[in-house]
Amino acid sequence: MTEAPPAAVGDNRSPDGHRAFRARVREVLDGVVRPNAPAWEAQGRISREGWHLLGREGLLRLGHSGEDFLSSAVFLEELGATGYAGIRAAVGVHAYMAVSYLRLWGTPEQRSAYLPAVERGERIAALAITEVGAGSDLRHLNTRADPRDDGVHTVNGEKSYVANGSRADFFVTLARTGASSSSRGLTGASLFLVDADSRGVRHEPQPMLGWHGADVCRVTFTDVEVPADRLLGRRDRALTYLMRGLDFERLVAGLLAVGGVRYTLELLNGFVRQHRVGDAPLSAKQAVRHRIAELDAELDLVSQYALHAARLHSRGALDTRTASILKLKSTELAVAVAQACLQYHGAAGYSEDSAPARLYRDAMAGTIAGGASELMRDMIFESTELPPRTSSV
Repeated sequence: MTEAPPAAVGDNRSPDGHRAFRARVREVLDGVVRPNAPAWEAQGRISREGWHLLGREGLLRLGHSGEDFLSSAVFLEELGATGYAGIRAAVGVHAYMAVSYLRLWGTPEQRSAYLPAVERGERIAALAITEVGAGSDLRHLNTRADPRDDGVHTVNGEKSYVANGSRADFFVTLARTGASSSSRGLTGASLFLVDADSRGVRHEPQPMLGWHGADVCRVTFTDVEVPADRLLGRRDRALTYLMRGLDFERLVAGLLAVGGVRYTLELLNGFVRQHRVGDAPLSAKQAVRHRIAELDAELDLVSQYALHAARLHSRGALDTRTASILKLKSTELAVAVAQACLQYHGAAGYSEDSAPARLYRDAMAGTIAGGASELMRDMIFESTELPPRTSSV
């Protein structure tokens, strides 16, 4: 078993405990994900048996908060290091991003109805928030949930880029429940648990350049009747929930990306040391050595920041700025490392079925999902306080 790198997430908190846990996670992922990943990518989704195996090993019920989240941080990084971003996205959405809203704001009855089956991998969760016309400005949300006198809401609208879309058993769905869009944003929107087998729910594949294993779909709701007990939290409070939920989503995405960077760098390091140019390995070229050293150093820095963000979350202190910085820097680094990996592999790396090509396609998606890099920079800028003005005299 390969020893975890010194700066790996979680090791500094409890080296013995987390190293042992990391080794067990790697063993499970080596047995469940790595052998099946090519087939899952080819079919566009994780198999039902794959979900069941992950659930049986306890990897879908790790903690979302407190000290227990540091075990989740280890799992997410190792999941990212399997090298298949579509698969890690599907698992991240199911086990963390979608169900975080259920864990935080679901009633005891909702949690008991959904979570046990989610944790066993028997019911697949999906997050249906994004719309083509809304982009990052959710004030233009078009999906509506209109109430009836009996408390039932009728949902109409279309969601795009929904991971786990064809196999999901339920969707955590954002819909407008108040007045039309205004400068007040989402004060009139709510979250619902919409069962996939409800009448009027349809899905169709939405093929992407990368993330082939993520089962990305367009999901349409046509006069879908959602019972009153499927409202998540309080009506018209979605903005409050999303602000916290999206910070958590970006933390999860950042941890997954850190693992992906580590995997790609390991692949690149092995290649440049073995591939010969003339009488010497490619790693003998100073420009190559320096480029990889720079990327490796950046990974160390981002890994430490990921640990910082995970610890903040474990103390209930994660903020939007920290989550945005981690998501921005980890996903942008993933692109830089994937580009170097593809470039140094030459024509072989540019082949459509090569690992470097897959890693590059997948890395680009990370800079878009969960908020594009440009949005992350805006949020970081808006959270930056100017230093007090001082006189030079």
